Amino acid sequence: MKTKKIWANLAVSDLKRTTKFYTELGFKYNGASDDLTSFSIGEDEFVINFFISDKLKAALKGELANMQHGNEVLFTLGAQSKAEVDQWEKEVRGAGGKIISTPAEFGEGYYGFDFSDPDGHRFNVFYMDGFN
Repeated sequence: MKTKKIWANLAVSDLKRTTKFYTELGFKYNGASDDLTSFSIGEDEFVINFFISDKLKAALKGELANMQHGNEVLFTLGAQSKAEVDQWEKEVRGAGGKIISTPAEFGEGYYGFDFSDPDGHRFNVFYMDGFN
């Protein structure tokens, strides 16, 4: 079977706050409705739809992950340099994100940090020497 497109659907508690956060980080805004706000990320324009929690829970017909005690996925955002990683950290802080680990080298040629958005969805910004 061949998949045409893949995207993510995540639960949030406040659409306006989510829209403001990702707009401040420069993600491409796709639009919104009463139930969701949507953004595209990266050169491939990976789509993440952020749904009001109750709507996504009803669609899943099950429980959502408790973002205070775990995580459903870790998104990695590729950076072109260490300086870009450092800039991301400043912009995430400024937009109201929570810095989980500050930018640091880990292993030879690896540099990055982890953060979460206001609803606890985790991301890392990652530079790998020679990969870009």
